[in-house]
Amino acid sequence: LPGFVGHEDSFQWRLEESVEAKRRLARSAVGLLEPGETIFLDSSTTAYYVARRILEVGIRATLLTNLVPVMGLFSESEAPNVELVGLGGNLRPLTRSLVGPQATRMIEAHFADKAFISAKGVTLDGYLTDPDPLEAEVKRTMAGRSEEPVLLIDARKFEQRGLHVIAGVSDFARVFVADATGAQIKGLAQSGAEVRR
Repeated sequence: LPGFVGHEDSFQWRLEESVEAKRRLARSAVGLLEPGETIFLDSSTTAYYVARRILEVGIRATLLTNLVPVMGLFSESEAPNVELVGLGGNLRPLTRSLVGPQATRMIEAHFADKAFISAKGVTLDGYLTDPDPLEAEVKRTMAGRSEEPVLLIDARKFEQRGLHVIAGVSDFARVFVADATGAQIKGLAQSGAEVRR
């Protein structure tokens, strides 16, 4: 099994990890978008890179997120084509995210065309995990409220797992993977989701 990880790194620390892989994932994710779509962005650093890419491209979209740095990113930039909906809740300073019952209720009050989700780890039998139960619940709710949930992960996610299950890989319409081995790709493809390297 992937190694169990109870420790959670800060958002700022994770933001500097695997930067090139996250940028490639962000480019692939934004390449899926049609003008005018509504998108959930979770509290991952990969989602932050997706938000930055949306700003660079300037595509017309509505973003719904619980990630405070994304809210800051759009409040400091001119983005006339993007409407941002902040999903409120209890602040987790470590992850700079808003979680809890208020956040999940706000998510449940919306539907999105796509959701871009990442995870702390992926198990060999195809489950996404997170160290925090509230983060896991927010991600699970976003995936469930979107027409096309998209999983964005890099090879490091196969080496670790959190305590709490978010969802199965089979609950996602597409999976984008950066720097994974052929065996890892094959394992994900067995879930039935469309997997792209």
